Amino acid sequence: MSRVMAFTSTLVVILILSPITHAQDRQPGAVYDFDRTGEKPEPAPKRDISGTWEPAANAGAGIAGGGAPLMPSDGKPEHQPPYTPEGLKAFQSHKPTNGATKVDIHETNDPLPACNPQGFPRIVLHNFRTSRILQTPDNVVILYEFNKKWRVIWTDGRQLSKDPENPTWGEPDPPESRWWGYSVGKWVDDYTFVVESNGFDDRTWLDNGGRSHSDALHVTEQYRRTDLKHLEMTITIDDPTMYTKPWVALKLLLRLQAPSFDIHEMECAPMETDAYNKAMQFTNSPVGSDSGK
Repeated sequence: MSRVMAFTSTLVVILILSPITHAQDRQPGAVYDFDRTGEKPEPAPKRDISGTWEPAANAGAGIAGGGAPLMPSDGKPEHQPPYTPEGLKAFQSHKPTNGATKVDIHETNDPLPACNPQGFPRIVLHNFRTSRILQTPDNVVILYEFNKKWRVIWTDGRQLSKDPENPTWGEPDPPESRWWGYSVGKWVDDYTFVVESNGFDDRTWLDNGGRSHSDALHVTEQYRRTDLKHLEMTITIDDPTMYTKPWVALKLLLRLQAPSFDIHEMECAPMETDAYNKAMQFTNSPVGSDSGK
């Protein structure tokens, strides 16, 4: 195992299993707002969110070990999502390794440490760092650093299906659900792109705090280009099975990086994660076992 790969795997394990983060950690080669104090904002281009983006404050700004950044699992009443009785029961059945209800790694039933797909929106509510947005006439593609995942957001005029198991756009033999959902997007003005997603696999969690969702989950993303260098991302959760009303989970300002910026590799590799756990004397590691639903 190369030193770079060993470091990457170790970092992935730490970020999955620990709420620890360093406020001034930075991605090598990235530029943050504190690097450009006094910078005069330039006008934003119209209908353009393409490029490589990094949390504007620092590399740790997008990491939320304790749950959704605007609704962390810290035990405070004001940070409790508006649970339905079913939603609260589901939350109480989860055993996360972060947040107010955290347990030891040996007791967790979080599917993520076993390298199962974390799905959307968890990928932006936990360990969200660098992303790259690509625009074409028919879709927008978002590439995520963590676990090298990607999503397609359709912009060709199709509507979000009311029945994700039978999409209206004629997909042959569609799956019952998807880890990343079905997504469609549109421009509501020259600087605001809105995405609607449904059709999610309910085996994933919303965040590291153990919040639940059902197959009725509907996620709204808003990407607002505030100026040439910045993009504001907002994530809203709507799941009538688990929550009595929609709630905002994240509002994060991103900064545009140079076209030459290289996104670093962060993979959840069971063979390397298991070796790390053994080296750290984590016995009965959930990696490689069915620790999920």
